[in-house]
Amino acid sequence: MNEETKQKIEQQLRDNPVLLYMKGSPDFPMCGFSAQTVAALRAVEAEFAHVNILEEPDLREALKAYSNWPTYPQLYINGELVGGCDIAVEMYNSGELKKMVAAND
Repeated sequence: MNEETKQKIEQQLRDNPVLLYMKGSPDFPMCGFSAQTVAALRAVEAEFAHVNILEEPDLREALKAYSNWPTYPQLYINGELVGGCDIAVEMYNSGELKKMVAAND
């Protein structure tokens, strides 16, 4: 991963307390896992930013190395990787996602 891409990722994480790297956009997700993660975030009324990794191939590859997480979507809260779809849905079901998101209001 080049330094410029790493800095771009770090800037995005600083600028957005809740950030979802996903395939597509919240209104037009391009995979079921991204759609489920968006649904969980919307269900807890989270304000979140997103990055469509399909439009940024360099970022898509670099993020896998940055996060040490091989799949998408990737949900970050306060600059920390929370996880992918399964973890986000599990946290939604347990109430943990709502608590984490509420801490950013």
